Amino acid sequence: MKEQERGTAKEQKQINPVTDWIIRILKGALVGIGFILPGLSGGVLAVIFGIYDQLIRFLANIRRNFLKNALYFLPVAIGAAIGIVLFAVVVEKAFGKYAALFVSLFVGFVAGTFPSLYKTAGKEGRKSSDIGILIVTTIAIFALMLVGGQQLTEVTPNLMVWLGSGLLMGLGLIVPGMSPSNFLIYFGLYDKMAIGIKDFDFGVIIPLIIGFIICVLLFAKLAAWLFKKYYSGMYHFILGMVVGSSLAIFPTVVFPAFSADQLATAGLTFWGALLMSLLLFIAGTIASWLFSKVEEKYPREEMF
Repeated sequence: MKEQERGTAKEQKQINPVTDWIIRILKGALVGIGFILPGLSGGVLAVIFGIYDQLIRFLANIRRNFLKNALYFLPVAIGAAIGIVLFAVVVEKAFGKYAALFVSLFVGFVAGTFPSLYKTAGKEGRKSSDIGILIVTTIAIFALMLVGGQQLTEVTPNLMVWLGSGLLMGLGLIVPGMSPSNFLIYFGLYDKMAIGIKDFDFGVIIPLIIGFIICVLLFAKLAAWLFKKYYSGMYHFILGMVVGSSLAIFPTVVFPAFSADQLATAGLTFWGALLMSLLLFIAGTIASWLFSKVEEKYPREEMF
């Protein structure tokens, strides 16, 4: 009798379909922003918002329950497109001036969900080797991003270059913690990509999409197999990528934005910018922590 009551209570917690659609659009928008926000990746935000596993399994077995899965991810795709286009406008207009503020908010989003991610990573048990993977990966990705955090060369954009950039963005989904934008900044392509997306330049957009799709279809099956066979190790690897990339954002993106020239351009004082960045970080942390708590009240659909 008690089991029936628990089952009934669980059923009553099913989220309203319209609300669920809106939530998935919002998740998609944030994942889309993650694709072009320096220091983050769409994969990190997909993990944070609980859609990474489902998405990788869908892409790895795309013919299985295709219609059902496609309908489920349709609002996510719509939201991602909206997020990419809108944030490309922000990048072109204001990101250079307010980089520290934007990035601090999104790092807060990541920090607030870490307890939930850590809990998810240990769902099938946690060994000392998993903690070792977490620590080593954190240090490695932090060091890698410090080395690649500055623009070191200037690549002339062309069809193959944008195709390669799309491949990088696909890796940003398959490998959470890898930030394609950091590499695009490194090669001097970031601003050009943002302008191309904002202006709906299909000479930029189409090869980006083709490269993204090729990468995802090539590596999704491998990622799904790894998660199935090494769930705990893979999730702790991802956690290390998330933590390492989040920490590396501060010396590679946030702190340089506090330079005198940047602050003068933005019309901010050092202490004013620092205070606003801190407040936005706290706001992002609280918002994402509350969001993760709300999501725990609703059972995620077992689609696979």
